[in-house]
This record gives sequence, structure tokens and C-alpha cells, in this order.
Amino acid sequence: MAHYSGRRFGSAVNWGKPGEDRGSFANPAYARILERECSVLVPENELKWQWVRPSRDRFEFAQFDAIAEYAMANGFSLRGHTLFWLPQKWYPDWLAKIDLGSRPASAAEALLADHVRTVCRRYGAAIYSYDAVNEAIEPETGQIRDTVLTRALGGEALLDLMFHTARAEAPHAQLVYNDYMSWERTAEDPVHMRGVLRLLEGFRKRGTPVDALGVQSHIRLLKKEPVAAIVRESEGPWRAFLDEVVAMGFDLVITEFDVNDQQAPDDIAVRDQMVADYAKAYLEVMLDYPQLRDILAWGMVDRYSWLTGFDPRRDRSIKRGTPYDEAFRPKPLRTSLGAAFANAKKGSS
Repeated sequence: MAHYSGRRFGSAVNWGKPGEDRGSFANPAYARILERECSVLVPENELKWQWVRPSRDRFEFAQFDAIAEYAMANGFSLRGHTLFWLPQKWYPDWLAKIDLGSRPASAAEALLADHVRTVCRRYGAAIYSYDAVNEAIEPETGQIRDTVLTRALGGEALLDLMFHTARAEAPHAQLVYNDYMSWERTAEDPVHMRGVLRLLEGFRKRGTPVDALGVQSHIRLLKKEPVAAIVRESEGPWRAFLDEVVAMGFDLVITEFDVNDQQAPDDIAVRDQMVADYAKAYLEVMLDYPQLRDILAWGMVDRYSWLTGFDPRRDRSIKRGTPYDEAFRPKPLRTSLGAAFANAKKGSS
């Protein structure tokens, strides 16, 4: 699909045992979709600290190693998500409760730098792009999140350390700051966007080696209004935000695309078309920017989407925010993705 506009399309994938009903490369039905539709893969969970670092002194890479081996054997490019996920609620227990001793800044710096070096040296050139830092900005305040590690090291110092260390260890890789600021106009979205812009401005002023902004793109149907009305409200401010980002010299990556159909009608046919129309409108805006080269879905099949358990619909039905339904059948969303790519401007080289 995406190659029509000189771009690449990919998806998140999970590890799984053969025969296990998961969105995994080991699930033949899911793997067929990945191999047919995608040229890029990213682990949904298996490179996060909770998976690869069960204790301060131990790493466990078996699950991500299997994903990487599958990707390389089948000609996929591979993204790394993530070297650090900043919100403390997602830390492994040992990290949330860590005692950094009498020199907390030095201890925090050593801990983080060791993590980056260990991951980057293990995978070398196999990973072409890293979400070096994920979700550093508190949406309600626009400030860097307060955690046990930012208190020890300082927020800007922590972020700069991650990017400088990643650049030293993986000089070939695209380094991405990834966040979920969104084009919907809830109370927190403008605050979140302003906070991200301040963060990016700071990176540029300090010479922090950040190549791109990762726009997660978990777009949301949160209002019982026609798609055209929702888009009219969102498009102008969102374009203004993206204009500021690219004016600073950052590229763009859609890192985690799906559609939360929370307020879409219960009727499946109506809901699927609304999701497809909303996604197409969003992608047409994003694809206006030649700085956008890679577009990754956060899963390809509704059956395995995280969205169903997150913010459930009132009717408790499976959310329908990925290109394929729970029976692995293509939906109108897949058609809209193809149309958006076919009509898009060419991406920059």
C-alpha cells in the first residue's frame, strides 16, 4: 500500500508460541497478513523494560530475539520500541522502588546508559530506528513527567542522556522521540502539544541528537458527530502543530496507528465506514508532509487489539480499529489506507 507514495507501512507484532492465538509471527494466519502487507515490524511489548529487564542486574532478550530473527529471515526492517518509557506506572517493580544510594544522579545515569548500550550493541544494524524515549510529557501539564529517575537526574538531563548514548552506540539509527499527543480537541490535547513543542525546541537548542517525532496516532472517535465535523475541528490546530515540528528540522513517523471507535454507532457496517473515513481524513493530513516516511499500525487484526480492553465500549463489543476484523477479513479501514497512500504526495528521501 504505502509504496505508492514512496513510503513504508508496517505493524506491531508480538512474540508467541506456535499454535498460540496471539498477534504473533508464530500465528500463521497473522504472519500471512504481516508478510503480505508490511515491510516494517516493531515489537508491541518485547523490548520494553518490563520484558527485557526483570531485575537491575539481569536482561532477558529471548522473546525479542525471536521477533528479530523472524523479521530478518523474512525481509522486514525492524524498529526498536522503546529504550525508555518514562511514565513511572509502566516501570518494572524493581525500578519504581529503586534505591539510588548517596549519589542518585550518577547511579541513574549509569543505569540508563548501561541499558542503552546493552540493547544497541546486541542488535547492531538490525534495528534501523529507535523510539529512544517514549511519552516524556505529562499531558495535563505539558511538563516533563516526575519520576524516581527524573528526580535523581533531572528531566532534560535524562532525556539528553538517552539520545546521546543511543547516537554513540547506534550511529546508523534514526532516533525518535515518541508521544501520543493527538489531533482531537479534548482539554488536554493542546496542553500536550505545547509541551511537546517546548521539548523539541529544547532538544534543538541543546544539540540533542533527535531525528524525528514519533506521532503515535491512536486516533479517537470520541464524539457522536459526523466525521466531517470532527475533522473540521481538529485539522487546523493539528496542521499548525506539525508545521512547527517540521520547521525545526524534525522528520515524522507514525509509530502506533489505530482507531478508537469508542463513540461510533453499534451497527458494524456504519461503524466500520466511520472508522475508515476518519482514518482516511487523518492520514491525508499526515501524508501531506514529505517528512513522513514510515507508517506503522499498532496491530493488524481486531482480535488482538489492545483497544478492546482499554476504555471499553458500552456495548462491550470488540473495537474495530485495525485493518482486519477478528476473522482476519479486510475491512473498509484497509481500503481507506490504500486510498490515502495512493493519493499522497511522495515522501522525502
